[in-house]
Amino acid sequence: MAEVSQNIMEKAEARFMEKQKKTAERNQATAEYVSEAKARTIKTARLRALRLAKEEADRAAEALNPVAPKKKRASRAIRKADVASTEVKS
Repeated sequence: MAEVSQNIMEKAEARFMEKQKKTAERNQATAEYVSEAKARTIKTARLRALRLAKEEADRAAEALNPVAPKKKRASRAIRKADVASTEVKS
């Protein structure tokens, strides 16, 4: 009878140790996940700040040096009329 209860205690102890091990692994995985999420959030915030600063600098530079509007190309009808008028003059 004592041998049976000793065997039961050993099995219970083994199950307990296995649960402890799994809990420790789970806690470690959770800690890694939280750490990676925090690092990702910090990196995203840093990159966003850099992007916003660059966009602001671009807007300031644009305000100082406005781009001249492009000349519109003449339509084909106008170009043909110009060619026709130059041929008539010649």
